[in-house]
Amino acid sequence: MDFPLPELGEGVYEAELVRWLVKPGDAVKRGQSLLEVMTDKATMEVPTPFAGTIHSIIGETGQRLKVGDVILTYTPAGSSEIVPPSTARKVEPMVATASVATAPLKTNGRGASAPVASPSVRHLARKLGVSLADLHGSGPAGRILLDDLTSHLKMAPDDKPAKKEAFTFDVGVPGTRVRLQGLRRKIAEHLVEAKNRIPHYSYIDECDLTEMVKLRSALRDPCAARGLKLTYLSFFIKAAAMALKEVPIVNSSLDESTQEIVFHDHYHIGIAVATPAGLVVPVVHDADKKDIYSIAAEVDRLGSDAKAGRVKLDDLRGGTFTVTSIGNIGGLISTPIINHPQVGILGVGKVVKRPVYDAKGEIRPADLIYLSFSFDHRVVDGAVGALFGTAVSKHLQNPAALLLPEKLR
Repeated sequence: MDFPLPELGEGVYEAELVRWLVKPGDAVKRGQSLLEVMTDKATMEVPTPFAGTIHSIIGETGQRLKVGDVILTYTPAGSSEIVPPSTARKVEPMVATASVATAPLKTNGRGASAPVASPSVRHLARKLGVSLADLHGSGPAGRILLDDLTSHLKMAPDDKPAKKEAFTFDVGVPGTRVRLQGLRRKIAEHLVEAKNRIPHYSYIDECDLTEMVKLRSALRDPCAARGLKLTYLSFFIKAAAMALKEVPIVNSSLDESTQEIVFHDHYHIGIAVATPAGLVVPVVHDADKKDIYSIAAEVDRLGSDAKAGRVKLDDLRGGTFTVTSIGNIGGLISTPIINHPQVGILGVGKVVKRPVYDAKGEIRPADLIYLSFSFDHRVVDGAVGALFGTAVSKHLQNPAALLLPEKLR
């Protein structure tokens, strides 16, 4: 029997094949992941709605697949039917013909509204024995997407908790060639576009984090006891959000088609995350409205999802400014590339202990860090960039204020 690629999300009709998780001859059960695909830098696993034996797989790593394309053939469990590869065919995409906004609201017979989902998602859920009423849809108007279904399967009570593996960088093998594909190709295309379109300039400043290091050290263990990982990054995100409110032009983008600078009234901070597949930039939305602890929890969730390859598209969209940190690896100064169409990015180095002179001319130990900014010179002048950098440093040097509600600051 043929198995076509199901709908992957609202308005998503094709994806790049990242890797197969099964091979011909494998026996699979319902809910088992068949392959991993990537759409717009987000990766997801496609589960099987059937139990049986894989006969053939169709498609190679790096190939573009369309929703509705037959991607494998299989023999159902308990059947002796053999399906030759020649019977595989392209089927029409299983996409709802009515949009979410205009589709009539269905009911479940008891007056309650039925979940909104595409026919392919309903088919998969039915085959897997999952009630759509138990799922929270992340699509428009609460539409249930394939990602919602697979996330639910991973969170099933009878599942064993996934064992965290140590993260290692893929730094290559001498004398080999590796095809530029998948996430690495997406990164390359995005960064080339950013460098070609944006005239970058860098601004670097030194910041005394002595008080912030003390505060974070005092809070780290109490937070850890409550399951919260409080990192320096949370403070940098909060400080950047507050500085963006003071210097709004850095929280903008350039609309080249209309030659207008678009000032954003929301503060969505992207965080660069290194993953086994490459760099992704999930977003802490409305960072200005979140406290340090909420930001820390969000950073932990986004980082874990990104490294596990299950970050959602909504988590990658809407960023207005980006923070990237190399401090946990090493290095003092960087010149980060702006995440187009944003106009600024902050690179954070490692915290180092240095002797400094205080106001009285006496030497004292201090925890210092270098803040490396890159700006789009078409929008942000040098003096304005320095103004923004000074604002970020000011907030970092008064970390207790970062813990206060906005109305008390």
